[in-house]
Amino acid sequence: MQKDSKQETQPESILTEDVIILESSLFGAPTVVAEARDSSEERTSPSVSVHPLTDQSGLAACAVPYRQELMLRGKSNYTITCFLSDLKMFGDYIGHDIPVGRITKETLTDWLMKLKFGTDHTPAPKTMARRVTFLKNFFSWLAREGVVREDPSASLTLERPLPPLPELLSEDEIQRLLTAASEDPRCHCLVYLVLRAGLKKEEVMGLTVHFPAAMGKQHRERRLALPAEFTTIFKQYQVSYHLTDAVFECTDRNLNYILARAIKEAGIEKRVTLQLLRDIFAVEQLRAGISLDALREKLGLSDEAWLESKEKYRRLAFPK
Repeated sequence: MQKDSKQETQPESILTEDVIILESSLFGAPTVVAEARDSSEERTSPSVSVHPLTDQSGLAACAVPYRQELMLRGKSNYTITCFLSDLKMFGDYIGHDIPVGRITKETLTDWLMKLKFGTDHTPAPKTMARRVTFLKNFFSWLAREGVVREDPSASLTLERPLPPLPELLSEDEIQRLLTAASEDPRCHCLVYLVLRAGLKKEEVMGLTVHFPAAMGKQHRERRLALPAEFTTIFKQYQVSYHLTDAVFECTDRNLNYILARAIKEAGIEKRVTLQLLRDIFAVEQLRAGISLDALREKLGLSDEAWLESKEKYRRLAFPK
């Protein structure tokens, strides 16, 4: 996904046990979805009711409910920020008060053509693909909720360029890397988690020794199986580095340095990153006979991320 919108300010929300959501809206004035109740009051119904969306609701009225939908679907903070930014951009084009029931496929196509050809700066193909993905995600949600009768984005097509394929490691290089990594329990643990379980870098950074007592609704549990020998590797790491809370007490840049030292020690000249090790995991899974749907679950990829990844993994696993 192109990160040209990364600097957009994400609406801030406060979530507490009393379900307070006070947002600094992308569309103007702050929006109160539900107000806190006094602790002495009976917990019956919220003091402020939320008006349901209809086909006469404007895009601005959809912003907060749509953000809640994305959170409940387990979308990443980055995806939520990008989609809300795209929603604001779309509203700037057609008007934030235009009823969603009056938006047609032609409206969507006109906006996409304006973005692609109507400005001096042509967006990157991945950025355009993401905005199509946003439209399909947003309007399919409105259709599922019965807000609109028909989904105007249903027949939109994604035009995705095929990115260059990474150069995978050979079996010999993988073994050399594992041997070099085994000299340092921390590096050994890191390589195993990515190469043998396919964890994302942010997942590796978020690992803790003890499972948190409470998890918010926006978090999803994902169970992954590792080879039996990982138990010994992790115990050695735990003892050597005196782990108490976070599994990796360092920055993500430090993880790159840890891997780079093992790559150098292994004498591997190819460009090797944590993402490449994750790619190797995905390819090995496909070659072992796992289905694409099962692989997506193992990798924990969202709809939009999977659209960008599945063809890459298919081409890497089964080149013509």
